[in-house]
Amino acid sequence: MSSARDIMSRKVVSTRPSCKVAEVTRVLYFHGISGLPVIDDSHCVIGMVTEADILGRTTEQETVQDIMTAPALTISEETPLEEIAALLTDKKVKRLPVVTDDKLVGIVSRADVVRALAGRR
Repeated sequence: MSSARDIMSRKVVSTRPSCKVAEVTRVLYFHGISGLPVIDDSHCVIGMVTEADILGRTTEQETVQDIMTAPALTISEETPLEEIAALLTDKKVKRLPVVTDDKLVGIVSRADVVRALAGRR
C-alpha cells in the first residue's frame, strides 16, 4: 500500500510568518503553485497560506502571519494513500504538508494522489 513517503514531493517551497503578503504572492506565481506551508525557525509547520488567503489583501504591511490558516493540517510519511485522499476530500484542502517530528519533509498534493491512483508513480 502506498503512503505519503512514496508520493510526496521532497522539494517544498515554503515561507515564514514574517514574509510580506506581496512577496508570497510573487512566490506563488513564480512557482506556479497555489499554496505554501508556513514554517518557523526550526522548520516546524505552523500554518498554510494559499491563494484564497491572499485574495482581497491589498495592505502592504500585512504579513503571512496575518492571513495564514493555522494550525496546518499535516500528515506523516507513513500516512496511507487512502487516508490522504480522504483528508484532502473531507477537509477540502489541495495539499498536505508531510512532517517528521513536526518538521517539514515534503508535501502531497491532490495531483500526487491522482498520479498514484492511476499507477503512474
